[in-house]
Amino acid sequence: MSEESLSQDEVGPTEWVAAGFEVGVGPWEGPWPDDPRYDPELLAEGDRRNVVDHYRYWRREEIVADLDRRRHPFHVAIENFQHDHNIGTVVRTANAFAARAVHIVGRRRWNRRGAMVTDRYQHLHHHEDVESLVDFARASRLEIVAVDNTPGSVRIENTALPKDCVLLFGQEGPGLSAAAQAAADVVVSIAQFGSTRSINAGVAAGIVMHTWVAQHADLHTSW
Repeated sequence: MSEESLSQDEVGPTEWVAAGFEVGVGPWEGPWPDDPRYDPELLAEGDRRNVVDHYRYWRREEIVADLDRRRHPFHVAIENFQHDHNIGTVVRTANAFAARAVHIVGRRRWNRRGAMVTDRYQHLHHHEDVESLVDFARASRLEIVAVDNTPGSVRIENTALPKDCVLLFGQEGPGLSAAAQAAADVVVSIAQFGSTRSINAGVAAGIVMHTWVAQHADLHTSW
C-alpha cells in the first residue's frame, strides 16, 4: 500500500507504510455482519486505522459513542503557550487511558503528528488561559492536580489522586506557569533518581495518567 492510496484515517507514521509494514486488516472475509456499527466502505476495502481490534471496521462515530460510555472521569489539560510539540503525545496517551476530555490551554493550534490520529476519537476543548480552565474545573466540580517538580510539590507515588479531577501539565522546558501552580488544588511530582532536572512532558503525562488508572480504574474492562 502506498502513502498516496490511504483514503481513510491516517494509520500512523508514513515511514511504516513506505517500509511496507502491514497495518490493520484487509477486506472482510465471508458474509458481511448485519450490524449498523460497521462501515460498508471499511468492510469492502479493509481497515488500516490506528484502532484496537475490538473497533475494526466500525464507523468512527460509533467508536466515539462506545468510548463515551467507557471514559473515565479524569480530564487532561496541557499548557500551549509556546507551541509545545509534546501535545500530540499527551492526546494519544489520554485516548489510550480513556480520559474524559483533553483541554488545550493557550494557543489553539498544536502539532497533531504525535497524536497518531487519536484526536479524532478524543473530546478536545480549548481555553484561552488558565483562568478559563479553572472556571471550567470549578463549574464541573473537578479538582486540579498540577504536575511539576517544584518546591512544595508532593510525590505522586505517595498521593491519593482525586477521582474527579483535571490533570494539568506544563510545557516542555519552563514547566507549569505561575498561574497554573497557583490554581492547583495540589501539585505532584514524579520521583527521579538520575542527573536530569526533569523528564519529557509527554512521558510525565503517561506516568500520571497510569497512576490515576492504577488507583481508580476497573482494570477488568481494559483491552
